Amino acid sequence: QVRFVESGGGLVQPGGSLRLSCAVSESMFSFFRMAWHRQAPGKQRELVAAITGDGITNYADSVKGRFTISRDNAKKTVALQMNRLKPEDTAVYYCNYPGATQTSYWGQGTQVTVSS
Repeated sequence: QVRFVESGGGLVQPGGSLRLSCAVSESMFSFFRMAWHRQAPGKQRELVAAITGDGITNYADSVKGRFTISRDNAKKTVALQMNRLKPEDTAVYYCNYPGATQTSYWGQGTQVTVSS
């Protein structure tokens, strides 16, 4: 069964940067599109960025130009480089498939807090 282990979150000031990483225990990893989602307090989970197996990316409008998703198929990892962070980026960040739903398996996530 697939497992996602996210890491790299923390507290950062507005304008700062963080790099999140996710280890995926999926034997056919390179064939799957992957994504980063986030859930802010009191809000629904939203998809932030996605990447195909061969590296084609797409982003939510709110993060376009600031966040970069990448993957390493050999290491079965997905990363999210977050620059020029804003307080509204504060959320728990999860990696998963782009089509994951509320009833899908989710990892523990990693907390990102943007505050001065």
